[in-house]
Amino acid sequence: MNGPIIRDETASDFDAVRKLLLLAFGEDSPGGLADDLRRSGDAVLSMVVEHEGKIAGHILFSRIEAPLRALTLAPLGVRPDLQKRGIGSALIRHGLERAGKEGWDAVFVLGSPAYYRRFGFDPALAQNYDNPYNGPAFMALLLHDAAPRTGRLVFPSAFDEDIREHAVRRGKGLM
Repeated sequence: MNGPIIRDETASDFDAVRKLLLLAFGEDSPGGLADDLRRSGDAVLSMVVEHEGKIAGHILFSRIEAPLRALTLAPLGVRPDLQKRGIGSALIRHGLERAGKEGWDAVFVLGSPAYYRRFGFDPALAQNYDNPYNGPAFMALLLHDAAPRTGRLVFPSAFDEDIREHAVRRGKGLM
């Protein structure tokens, strides 16, 4: 039996990834976000983990407009029965390594500081960038020391749609 394999996502994976994200999040908006980012051409790195011949995890990095070559990490999902086994961590590490090798300057993420700090993400590094998500859950990881540490970040429009849909589904409305 072979162990998990990380590889680039292919078009033949899209349906399995959509199902995986629905299972992982209990709602369809992360799968819709992935679909929208692929369709718009904003998706740059999209990888899956295969475990026992099935898609067990997925990660997507998209380009954002910024004063540096920047990506945002979202969504990241792991099949619920395989969570807490290092699959998500392996995807993040692999993705960050690829991003650095491919000349990206920074990666931004909106998520749990307790989780993402272990990979080097820091809210303090993100606070000087003008963006719609500022706060303690918005973090940056600078992949190159020479990267600008201020400026305006413009996320793909798919993020606005996903955040709006997520808020409505959770009954929080829009602010």
